[in-house]
Formats: sequence, structure tokens, C-alpha cells
Amino acid sequence: MATPTTRAEFREFCLRKLGKPVIEINVDDQQVDDRIDEALRYFRDYHFDGTEKDYLKHVLTSDDITNRYVTVDEGIIGVTRAFDIGDALQTNNLFNIRYQIHLNDLYNFTSVNYAPYVMTLQHIQHLEEFFVGKQPIRFNRHTDRVYLDMDWDVVKAGDYIIFEVYRYVNPATYADVWADPWLQKYTTALIKKQWGSNLTKFTGLTLPGGVQFNGDKIYDEAATEVEKMEQEMISGYSLPVSDMTG
Repeated sequence: MATPTTRAEFREFCLRKLGKPVIEINVDDQQVDDRIDEALRYFRDYHFDGTEKDYLKHVLTSDDITNRYVTVDEGIIGVTRAFDIGDALQTNNLFNIRYQIHLNDLYNFTSVNYAPYVMTLQHIQHLEEFFVGKQPIRFNRHTDRVYLDMDWDVVKAGDYIIFEVYRYVNPATYADVWADPWLQKYTTALIKKQWGSNLTKFTGLTLPGGVQFNGDKIYDEAATEVEKMEQEMISGYSLPVSDMTG
């Protein structure tokens, strides 16, 4: 059995699991594509392999500053945080606190206790968070905009801002997605459910030779399979719920 590596191969793989070409599958190509898209949306929303954590580096433009939001690509489904802007611990010059501590206190790691260094950094971070605060963000993946509720006068065009994000694994780029066993079974069940739905309008119709359509049975079997697969996803393939904006 060949492992599908493209959308077209994946479509034919699922149809063969339903009996094609031995059995005629009464589903239109567009309906099959719709069910594949539906399966991919469910896969990326709930499967731990459907998304990946990433860091998005964005160069601010004058439009971003005017709009007070940053536009991200459609592949981003969640934004967890923005890296601090103007962090007191950043190391971009000789006069920051971290550099001075390194220079004066940590010249010899073999004889100096680094516990005060760690406690000092934590204290500075606590003070900065208490008096300055984090940049609150708002994000909705249907708008593809990250709103930062901050004083935009502290940044200028050309500055970098970094977000911690989750983006979905695009099968057009990573073909191994099409080989996922759960996705294959779930898509096949959705196509089977569509097939049964198409045949329900012909229930009781007798073909030459006495053969009758039984779309209701196909639909009920597929509905049971879909429900079972979704329960399996939640119990076996989903990560525990954590904080995410989006």
C-alpha cells in the first residue's frame, strides 16, 4: 500500500478504503475535498501533531504603529505572548545590568556562588513586571491581527517585536501529515458519512436485479465511526488545556 504524500493521493487513498474502484462511491469530487478540509481543521485544532510552537519575528512598520496592531499570516492559530519591549535585562550595550553583574561578580565561576546572581535577576524581573508590566495582547485567528495594549510611542518603525505563537503544520509543506493514521481514518469516515447522506434520498429505490439502496445504514455506521474517532482524539491525541490567546 502506497503512503499518500499529496492531497490528490490522499483523496484516492481514502476512496479506495471505501471500496473504489470495486464499488462506486456516490460522492462528488468537491464533496470529497470539503470533507478533507473539514478533517484537516479538526486535526489542527485538537491533535498534538497538528500544530507547533514557533517564534514570530516581525519588523514594525509605520502602518503597524498607526493601526496599533500587527497582522500575522493565516497559518498562526494562537498567540501566547509578546516578548518584553524595553527589557531591563537585555544585553545590547555595555551599561545594562546583566553585563555589569557579569563583569564585576562572575569573573570566576569556580569560586563565586551564582545563587545571588540568579536571585538578583529574578528580583529585577519582578520589579520590572510590577512597575512596568507585561504588554497585554489580544488575538483572534479569524482576523489575523495581534493587538498590543501598550504605549506605542516607545517603539518606532524598524524595531523588532517577537511573539510566541502556535502555527498549524501545513501538509502542502510537510507531506508526512497525509500519512497520519488518525487523519486517514477520520477523513474516510467523513467521506463515508457524506456518501450515506447522498444515498438517503434513494432509500427504498430498487435497481434492476432487485438491489436496493440503503443509505441510512451507511450514514449511521459512518456517524458512529466519526463520533468514535473524535472521542479518541480528545482522550488520546489532544494536549492538556493550557492558556492560549486565539
